[in-house]
Amino acid sequence: MKKRFLKSKPVCKVTFELPPQAANDAQKVALVGDFNDWDPDATTLKRLKGGGYSVMLDLPRDREFQFRYLIDGQRWENDWEADKYIPNSAGDCENSVVIT
Repeated sequence: MKKRFLKSKPVCKVTFELPPQAANDAQKVALVGDFNDWDPDATTLKRLKGGGYSVMLDLPRDREFQFRYLIDGQRWENDWEADKYIPNSAGDCENSVVIT
C-alpha cells in the first residue's frame, strides 16, 4: 500500500496492491471497505503484468478506513502492508486498516 498526501486539498491518494502470491491466479479482485459501504461491485482492481492487482483511491485525510480484498467473489484476503488490523464486527477475523 502506498500513500501520497496532497498539499492542495485534504486528500490522500492511496494505492492498494494485492501481490501475485495472495491473488493466486484470481480472475477478479474487489476492494471493499468503509469507503465504499462494503460493496463488492464498487471498486475492482486492475490486473498487473506480474500477476498482482492494483487500484488507486482518493480518500479523505485524517481518517481510518477498514477494508479487505475479495478474490473471485469467494475468498477474503487482508492487505499485507496495512497500517494495522482490527477484529471485524462478526469477530471471526480481522480487517485491514488504512490511516490517512
